[in-house]
Amino acid sequence: MPGPEPIYDLVILGSGAGGFAAAATAACRGLKVLLVEKADTFGGTSAISGGAVWLHGTDQARAAGVEDSPAAMRTYLQQVIGAGYDPALVDAFIEQGQHALRWLEQHTELRYSLRPHSPDYYPDLPGATESGRALEMVEYDGRQLGTRFKDLAMPPPGMLLFGGMMVNRVDIQHFLNLRRSPASLWHCLKLMARYARDRLHHPRGTRLTTGNALIARLASSAFAHGAELWLRSEAQALIVEQGVVTGVQVLREGRTEQVLARGGVICAMGGFAAGALAATYRPSTGALHLSMSPAGNDGAALRLGQALDAAEGEGLAANFFWAPVSELQHADGRRERFPHLVTDRAKPGVIAVAANGRRFVNEADSYHHFVQRMFANGIGECWLICDAQAMNRYGLGLARPQPVDNRALIEAGYLHRADTVAALAQAIGADPHALAQTLEHFNADARNGADRAFGKGSNSYNRYMGDPQHQPNPCLAALTRAPFYAIRLHTGDLGSARGLVTNAQANVLNRCGTPIPGLYAVGNDMNSMMNGTYPGPGITLGPALTFGWLAASHIATRLQTETPTCTTN
Repeated sequence: MPGPEPIYDLVILGSGAGGFAAAATAACRGLKVLLVEKADTFGGTSAISGGAVWLHGTDQARAAGVEDSPAAMRTYLQQVIGAGYDPALVDAFIEQGQHALRWLEQHTELRYSLRPHSPDYYPDLPGATESGRALEMVEYDGRQLGTRFKDLAMPPPGMLLFGGMMVNRVDIQHFLNLRRSPASLWHCLKLMARYARDRLHHPRGTRLTTGNALIARLASSAFAHGAELWLRSEAQALIVEQGVVTGVQVLREGRTEQVLARGGVICAMGGFAAGALAATYRPSTGALHLSMSPAGNDGAALRLGQALDAAEGEGLAANFFWAPVSELQHADGRRERFPHLVTDRAKPGVIAVAANGRRFVNEADSYHHFVQRMFANGIGECWLICDAQAMNRYGLGLARPQPVDNRALIEAGYLHRADTVAALAQAIGADPHALAQTLEHFNADARNGADRAFGKGSNSYNRYMGDPQHQPNPCLAALTRAPFYAIRLHTGDLGSARGLVTNAQANVLNRCGTPIPGLYAVGNDMNSMMNGTYPGPGITLGPALTFGWLAASHIATRLQTETPTCTTN
């Protein structure tokens, strides 16, 4: 006979940043917590992300003397978000985000540092800042996870060095400066020595950075306080008693289990960008679209919510967080995707052209804006082009800078190489006359330090993403030195923005605007408070941590009020 139904204080569906923020919060407050993850590994999209958060008024910003105000951040978000601006959610995010981070850093292994300079993505809008809102993850030793380290989702190979070494934004800059700076050379040698030692005992490096470090830090704390994690387990239906969500039906190891949750269920399953539903909510160009979202992010939360008449987001500026993505097909048929976020588009000597051989965008603008311009021009794919000097110094997509040999990428058809611009145009199917004319105009502007056509390098965010050692414009250099290179970029995304509508405690609302007792949504399962816009780096993870903490705190307070004898840590 089956045993009694397991009872928890809180069940969390999914194991990304929002889910683990809630799990660590609840577990540290003495609640019995279960995370249910469909995949073989935990961490979801968050584990392969940049790990940055975008928050107002953090202790890190204040310690650095940054001057910012809630009013300035509200003004900026109103400008970017537009008609979809939700004052209640924005106020909760601005006011509570700093408290969420402080609490998590005091009670868990989570640690962030302030980026000394990181402009918002629309730096010329009222309320924008040059620094103070973007924080980046402090590296972490994966060995702290113990036997769970093997279960942590691993970033795609193209985002690692030497087959398994993680690097962060600072590390990348050091590798780019390897030949120009003794300090950078020493930094890189230390990283490689650590990695070599790790590979004697582990299948990959244990020095974790970015999103991997974020998940590992929260998971270590959640596990240390008793949180359980079920992998390869899928939520099939919510258990509802008298209108209250009291548990979930889970398919685990081929058997269906009823799992009860005294405080409720939090949906944190990563949205729907990888499922069949995604195609119905994005513009169609007739070309291949590539998502970086894990296969399990198929809209399960929306399906669970529909049974309870849960409200879903409508009329968002975008239903996804866009990013251009390239894809390599390996000889064994395996496909590897690479999101073009920070490493190449803004660099001097790099431009993007459509099939007609002409530019259509400021390449140094945010990845979200880049794909918006693709859609606006009816472009499903385009080409990122550079010359030999840019390739040698910065690389292009999966192609690495000197001294790496990229011939395998050329043979695989991912990287195109030609000795003349005309030959490159022929290789990629672009109009040779138009491409030559495009380069002629761009090169003239690059020599003068001002891109008259699209303004590449014209604002502080552009220049921050370029090469600070290249002057007068960190984003502009003429493409003159053969050979010339190109890779194909597709429209892509980092995840979905449309989700379940919630209040400021992340409690899901029904179509009448009433909270559904016991049901919460965070991360990409929560309808984007940014309304599908992208104001700055970390605008998905900042809200994920904030509302994950708020949801768990709301549940813990409610349970402890209902049961006065319950103790907290």
